[in-house]
Amino acid sequence: NKKFSNLSSRRSVLAKFISDPGPSDSELNEILSIGIRVPDHGICSPWRIQVINKKGQKKLGKKYASVFLENNPEATSDQIEYWKMRPQSAPILLVISFYPKKEKIDKIPINEQLLSCGALCQNIINASFTLGYVSQWLTEWPAYNDSIKRFLGHKELNKILGFIFIGSSTEKPKERRRPEVKEVVTEWE
Repeated sequence: NKKFSNLSSRRSVLAKFISDPGPSDSELNEILSIGIRVPDHGICSPWRIQVINKKGQKKLGKKYASVFLENNPEATSDQIEYWKMRPQSAPILLVISFYPKKEKIDKIPINEQLLSCGALCQNIINASFTLGYVSQWLTEWPAYNDSIKRFLGHKELNKILGFIFIGSSTEKPKERRRPEVKEVVTEWE
């Protein structure tokens, strides 16, 4: 379908294959503005977005490396270097975190608020793609590590839902198998 030809070819690109150029400040603002246009029952806005610039990516990489070594004393220098460089894989790194509105949980359950966060991430990915950029949404161990969470300024009760890497692809991503609509959709009467 011609209307969806752009989105029908969207594909995540591995962070290690994402490089410059990334979105300009105005393009990033547009991506984030589109990102927050999601279903959000009760106007909870249960998500936070941190934009990590190159200086911040370097600082975060040092923290990743030290925490990784602390938790893996047998780690090789290559493994430590990998985690040191991981946040610096792409020109733009976003940290998406979950800030549920506890006072609204009676009317807007936690799952509904969490799903809004997932929609935010998908909107950011689609907006990036529409502007000609590629992205990858990852969690990996840093998203679940309390030390990393505190380092980024989050409280214990808040969750990091993932890291979104945005930039340009250094190689064309390979297509992967997708389920057929008939494999996952049924009609109920």
